[in-house]
Amino acid sequence: MFLFISIEKRVKELFYEIAEKHDFEILGMELMPDHVHLFVSAAPKWAPGKIVGIFKTIISKIIFEEFPQVKKKLWGTHLWGAGYYAASVGDKVTAEMAKKYIGHQRQISFDW
Repeated sequence: MFLFISIEKRVKELFYEIAEKHDFEILGMELMPDHVHLFVSAAPKWAPGKIVGIFKTIISKIIFEEFPQVKKKLWGTHLWGAGYYAASVGDKVTAEMAKKYIGHQRQISFDW
């Protein structure tokens, strides 16, 4: 459990470090056991897929370096799955709605 908390803390730090370096703004974030909810604001020059790729690439490289036991646990495979879901906010889904949704994710219980 301690290792998971250490990795979770480091992953959150990395998200913020990467966001600052690339001039992204993280408006909401929640790490779940098997996925991440991330609400990011970025300049229009950044395609959503590119933003996701930047986060996944940098974070997995650093986590595997700093926590080599994670790579062993995953049998040397990838930290992240290949897919992602992206949506934008606007008239029907507001920024406040997205923040509220992400903020409530920890309250969901998992039976595994």
